[in-house]
Amino acid sequence: MHILLLWTTRCNGASGSCWILYFQQEVLENTGSLLLPFVYAACKSPDTETWLKLDRLLEATLTNEVSRKASVSQGSALMRVAASVYDEIPLLKIIRETYLGSGGVFFHHAPVFGLIWGLLGFDSSTCQRAYIFLTMRDIISAATRLNLIGPLGASVMQHQIAHDAEEMVKRWMDRAVDEACQTSPLVDTLQGCHGYLFSRLFCS
Repeated sequence: MHILLLWTTRCNGASGSCWILYFQQEVLENTGSLLLPFVYAACKSPDTETWLKLDRLLEATLTNEVSRKASVSQGSALMRVAASVYDEIPLLKIIRETYLGSGGVFFHHAPVFGLIWGLLGFDSSTCQRAYIFLTMRDIISAATRLNLIGPLGASVMQHQIAHDAEEMVKRWMDRAVDEACQTSPLVDTLQGCHGYLFSRLFCS
């Protein structure tokens, strides 16, 4: 998901060494404001009914097709892995077998992530902090794969952004789903433009 957004931003004229750091801050802020409430709610109430409600609500909330498809793809993959690995938690396998391909369930990443962490017994604070960390790591990894920064630069960037990421977690932690919002609409708009690029990335 983040590699498509990075590439679209780069193709739309972003240049210099500072834009990636600024870009990462905006994406983390957007993730905290929009997705952490879904992660929190799923982790606090790791049951089928709550997860279904959150999954359908997030489907209605996401505003562009690129992010929606990426969320569904990543969420489905995470559920597949978790259902196979954590066989001591039969609910994961039951959910996957019952709802996969049913048409009305989408397996968005944020609710799936929260559900799994809740069923594993992690507290919601650790779960939300881990979600922001994974977002930060994925952005840096995408920038490295696109050759926008090198491995050493990636390590420096992670160190630079760590304090800000922690502050974002504190700012958006433990919020109700009805408080979920977009704080960086430009990021969302840019990501939705990926399909219009002449040089598009593809999923393999």
